[in-house]
Amino acid sequence: MDGSGKKGSTISIFNARTRKVETVSRVTKSDAEWIAKLTPEQFSVARNQGTEYPFTGRYHNWKEKGIYSCICCGTDLFLSETKFDSGTGWPSFYAPVSPLNVRTHNDTSGGMVRTEVLCALCGAHLCYVLDDGHPPTGKRYCMNSASLDFRKTP
Repeated sequence: MDGSGKKGSTISIFNARTRKVETVSRVTKSDAEWIAKLTPEQFSVARNQGTEYPFTGRYHNWKEKGIYSCICCGTDLFLSETKFDSGTGWPSFYAPVSPLNVRTHNDTSGGMVRTEVLCALCGAHLCYVLDDGHPPTGKRYCMNSASLDFRKTP
């Protein structure tokens, strides 16, 4: 199960490199396939809603120019231009590359009410979005580095 509840369906995703919307098949893999592809930390965070410790993730203080994508399926998620230092120890962004590429879910686990952010293509847990962010959106997409990959752009 991919976390989307729609095994085998197609979805529209924005490709940040081509700047075009593409229709692609949702990514579905078994836990065994994800375990073979991901590190133990990546699997824990992206597939089992884990969280890395603050200030320990690779991208919390990353300054390179490029595109942050889903570690599981490669979907473009955030641009470096939207990244800001929230002081929380996790990479924070004020907007995704497109609302098509992420989906949100109300999470009431742990006695809290939060808005979970997931990759729209494969259902990977990215982390949470909060309303205490940076202009122009006022949002803080507080992400786990373990759920992200990075591709440098010129």
